[in-house]
Amino acid sequence: MAKDSGKFLTYKGKPLVRNGNTLYYGNANDKYVIMMQILATKPVGDVEVASKVSVQLLNTDPDVSPRERIVKSSEKKGLYAAMDIAEVWLSRALAE
Repeated sequence: MAKDSGKFLTYKGKPLVRNGNTLYYGNANDKYVIMMQILATKPVGDVEVASKVSVQLLNTDPDVSPRERIVKSSEKKGLYAAMDIAEVWLSRALAE
């Protein structure tokens, strides 16, 4: 991911942006985005791998109260499972 070019890393055609232990999946201009927070990691060889991830489907409407912005929430074991459910939730929400 090169910051100079203004392009984002994508997953299945949607932007994937990381800020610390938080990942945002989806376009911020759409009605919904996914926020994933890495809650726990475990060492695998020389690399730290996410072992527990919180996944939330968020409404991006600024007029909605912060409590009502969370549409769905779940915790998954590992980033792969989190990305899998994130893609399903976001695709279904944007199709409505």
